[in-house]
Amino acid sequence: MFLARFLVKMAANNAVLNRLEQKGAEADQVIEYLKQQVALLKEKAILQASLREEKKLRVENAKLKKEIEGLKQELIQAEIRNGASFSDDDPQTTAVTSSTGSKDEIKGEDEEKKKKEKGEKKGDKKEKKQQPAAGSSDAKPVDVSRLDLRVGCIITARKHPDADALYVEEVDVGEASPRTVVSGLVKHVPLDQMQNRMAILLCNLKPAKMRGVVSQAMVMCASSPEKVEILAPPPGAVPGDRITFDGFPGDPEKELNPKKKIWEQIQPHLHTNDQCVATYKGVPFEVKGKGVCRAETMANSGIK
Repeated sequence: MFLARFLVKMAANNAVLNRLEQKGAEADQVIEYLKQQVALLKEKAILQASLREEKKLRVENAKLKKEIEGLKQELIQAEIRNGASFSDDDPQTTAVTSSTGSKDEIKGEDEEKKKKEKGEKKGDKKEKKQQPAAGSSDAKPVDVSRLDLRVGCIITARKHPDADALYVEEVDVGEASPRTVVSGLVKHVPLDQMQNRMAILLCNLKPAKMRGVVSQAMVMCASSPEKVEILAPPPGAVPGDRITFDGFPGDPEKELNPKKKIWEQIQPHLHTNDQCVATYKGVPFEVKGKGVCRAETMANSGIK
């Protein structure tokens, strides 16, 4: 009897244990599910935080871009006010002083031109253009004879105090005192090779201020995108000797009028030939009785 009750009790206990094990397994499943949900919630929270941060960064980035653009415009305006809106080291830019680094001169001429044009527009009526009088400079052909090209000697050269790409030179062109010339040749000619050097100078372009220094002539150079060489006069030439061209007689202008673009019309016809001789439409740059002008090594190159 006792054994029977014991067996019944054991069976009951086993049933309870089985239920407890089943409940434990179910609890484990619930716990695992909850862990997965917690992990998903964490990932979702991280993603949402990342999206909020990304949106915040995009807003800040847009603000920064706007501020940078504003600063750029302020810098451009400041450079324009300081006369520095162009690069000084472009080897293909020419206007007043040399074959390189002379966009400042173009700017100077453009500003002068704008001032004059404003003065001309003040009146309500425009004057009719008059026909050029006989013998006036307008009646002369636009050719190299209008250029005042002379032999010069660069006495001294130094770096421009406010422009890394520019030299400031004192040049003897046969006058009572040397002329000041600004040339963008720093990247092409070492400073020691600029001292006491013979060259060809264009002397009748309108003087222009380059970073605070007025340039009164232009050093003529053979020029390509890769290289620039100063043209040299023939042996025996002295400062002030005139450069002439067979077939193009006449006296040069006292000063070329920037409005008439005379230099701009003549310059495309200036080249060195296959023997490095400087020419205008194939006619050599010549110092009478002394020889022709040439580049050191640059053949078939433009001249600026």
